[in-house]
Amino acid sequence: MTNITSRYGSRYGRKLKNIAANIEKVYRGVKQKCPYCNKQGVKRLSMGVWHCRKCNKKFTGKAYSV
Repeated sequence: MTNITSRYGSRYGRKLKNIAANIEKVYRGVKQKCPYCNKQGVKRLSMGVWHCRKCNKKFTGKAYSV
């Protein structure tokens, strides 16, 4: 197993690990796009709170994606 969820080993089952892998791919893999300036520079501060490094706006969105 060489994917993101390999740290779980044989625990939790395939379905839950696939769900966790999909969430982490969206959250970590792709840079998020700011809804205000449309640039790729959004960073997650906490669950649902996002900050754009380019235009310095702080806004709310989904927990793992904008």
